Amino acid sequence: MPTPILEIDGLSKQFTLHDQGQCIPSCEQVALEVYRGELTALVGPTGAGKSSVLKAIYRTYLPSSGRILYRDAEDRITDLAQASEHRILELRRREIGFVTQFLHCLPRKSALEVVAEPLLRRGGNREAAAEQASELLSLLNVPERLWQVSPATFSGGEKQRVNLARGLIARPRLLLLDEPTASLDPATTDRVVELLQAIKGEGVAMLAIFHHPQLVERLAEQVVTLQPPRPTPAMLEAHTS
Repeated sequence: MPTPILEIDGLSKQFTLHDQGQCIPSCEQVALEVYRGELTALVGPTGAGKSSVLKAIYRTYLPSSGRILYRDAEDRITDLAQASEHRILELRRREIGFVTQFLHCLPRKSALEVVAEPLLRRGGNREAAAEQASELLSLLNVPERLWQVSPATFSGGEKQRVNLARGLIARPRLLLLDEPTASLDPATTDRVVELLQAIKGEGVAMLAIFHHPQLVERLAEQVVTLQPPRPTPAMLEAHTS
């Protein structure tokens, strides 16, 4: 039996509205495993906390409870729910990647620089990083005339292609994907599917949210279904008062 690269047990996240004295649950008692060379898909209705799970793993959100055990390249296990900020930043730089629904970048940076940046952070050669960035931008149908332009001016679909290229270029050991094809046309979506299949073959582990069930069928080895958290007594009281 293979050993999971990521194991989540009892993960919950709540948001406290201090001014209203309320606690809003986002995800509740999530349990799952992710393996190298496989894609685990998170599915469920709106409000089930799918994006919150990814953000808790990446530590954009601090989990309220539960364990998030990550096994690194040296076979060390880190509980991402408890790890120091220094350790989280180290893992982000070297091992864990996240393709979100939105691209955040500095306006003065070109698309080519944005995509190449993860390789440069690892100490990669600038020329080689630019070459790999060019290959990915071309593969994802970003016109060459846009490569030296800031993605801040791009359309939603063009930004998402740059976002994907940036997330995939460094081949992280664990890749988190939050609806990565939501703004893409069918032809580019097919390119993305081919690319994800290829990097799965290289041993990359993935945990992903997809908008279309067909993509889950094409890409996922495992499917984990989340249900919306149960409302707290305070929420029920507020709703009925």
